[in-house]
Amino acid sequence: MSQPDAAADDPSPSPSPNPPPPPVAWPEDGALTREWVAGLTATLDWCSRSLPADRLPDVLPAALVQRLVLAASVILHREPNLVRVDPRPDQAVVVVGDVHGQLHDVIFLLRDAGFPSDDRVFVFNGDYVDRGAWGLETFLLLLAWKVLLPNSVFLLRGNHESKYCTSVYGFEQEVNFKYKGQGPQVYRKFLRCFEDLPLATIIAGCVYTAHGGIFRGTIVMPSKRTKKGKKGNKYKANSSVDPTLMKLGSLDELLKARRTVLDPPWEGSNLIPGDVLWSDPSLEMGLSSNKERGIGLLWGPDITQQFLYTNNLKLIIRSHEGPDARDKRHDLLGMDNGYTIDHHVECGKLITLFSAPDYPQFQASEDRYNNCGAYIVLNPPDFSTPVFHSFEAVKPRPKANPYYDFEDVIDSDEELNLGAMDDGSASS
Repeated sequence: MSQPDAAADDPSPSPSPNPPPPPVAWPEDGALTREWVAGLTATLDWCSRSLPADRLPDVLPAALVQRLVLAASVILHREPNLVRVDPRPDQAVVVVGDVHGQLHDVIFLLRDAGFPSDDRVFVFNGDYVDRGAWGLETFLLLLAWKVLLPNSVFLLRGNHESKYCTSVYGFEQEVNFKYKGQGPQVYRKFLRCFEDLPLATIIAGCVYTAHGGIFRGTIVMPSKRTKKGKKGNKYKANSSVDPTLMKLGSLDELLKARRTVLDPPWEGSNLIPGDVLWSDPSLEMGLSSNKERGIGLLWGPDITQQFLYTNNLKLIIRSHEGPDARDKRHDLLGMDNGYTIDHHVECGKLITLFSAPDYPQFQASEDRYNNCGAYIVLNPPDFSTPVFHSFEAVKPRPKANPYYDFEDVIDSDEELNLGAMDDGSASS
């Protein structure tokens, strides 16, 4: 188990520089460098310890944030829904689960795992924002790595990279608090970037990674036309998927799905994004609707076996469930070590990976789970044997205030307000 080194990772506030660091500026030649990203990391770390949150624009101007988000969005938009990650025989691949705005743990993880490079590929399984106090800084840091090394850093979408979740679990409020009048514009840039995030990867032809997991096939019933408007001269197609015909989806269907939605649909014909982001494994056989969450699927070991066999895979690595979610699912293993092996079938394994230690951040210490986070290293030549690295949280964390009502908001993303997802609003 990895533990933050006291000398290298002491999170206690250091004496504030006098004056504070200058505002971060885009490199003059237009190209990011490792030195620039290292400087950004140090600046974000310093700001989290020594600067009031609403003064972040003094050091991290809104124009710089938007430029970096846009630069990453251009790269992400060109990537397919399902990204093929084909490492060289001398490259290792690091897979990371939910991090939820826990900046200091992400900085430690990057250092502990070896940093992205030409020799080390990173795949992040989503949920960069919400709940933690530094979602903006965390996601921005990972976007900087993506811009610097687009072929060595792969960022997938999580269910929290959506308008609905960020309006309920803190990220929208965080951005608006830190950037005040410019907050809504900065937030919109992030939302557009969320839409561009790919949904899944296939690593070395044998490992599938996604935030929630597998997905159903797109069986579309004939459209029914319903009248729209008083004049009755406009019609709206009403396509739906028959739940009785639910079957496992194919990788070709995943590639063709429309991912550029602010909130993945929970009904209609474009269900694959919601399935990939929201689904959970079960020990019960078969494929069924995820009634607990109100979106996505539950799938059993037989479906894991079918998915691996059909696609010639050996491993599924998904995330999406932390210790709070598993605390309510007594049929599955807990998340104390940051990972679980949920299905072990003939063709391989299904793993859940969670990378946010001592979660969730703002619960009282006696109510937090004191869990470890974890990341996985896939080594050549076959890349299908996971090496687990558990790590503890960087403590004590800098003092911060929550950006959501953590005492009243539901845990584990359960019981979604589906009406709010439809109209783009959400109630707390």
